[in-house]
Amino acid sequence: MNWKEYSLIVRSKERKQIFSALVNPRTPTEIARGLKKSVPQISRTLKLFVDNGLVECKTPEMRKGRIYALTKKGEKLLEQFKKEI
Repeated sequence: MNWKEYSLIVRSKERKQIFSALVNPRTPTEIARGLKKSVPQISRTLKLFVDNGLVECKTPEMRKGRIYALTKKGEKLLEQFKKEI
């Protein structure tokens, strides 16, 4: 396990919630509605996850309604979180 990536997520309640919401591919708006958070907040966090290789945008050519999903690295990290719960 990469402890840097693990720490990136566990040190923030919001990051944990957003990361866990990506168990299925979603748009930032869907995540925001489900978590009752702002879309800009979700987008900033998704960018952080993308920059760290945990999430990828499946529809980067779209201006609105982009779909985000976990990468293989992100899926492994999510499995680790599930084991700890």
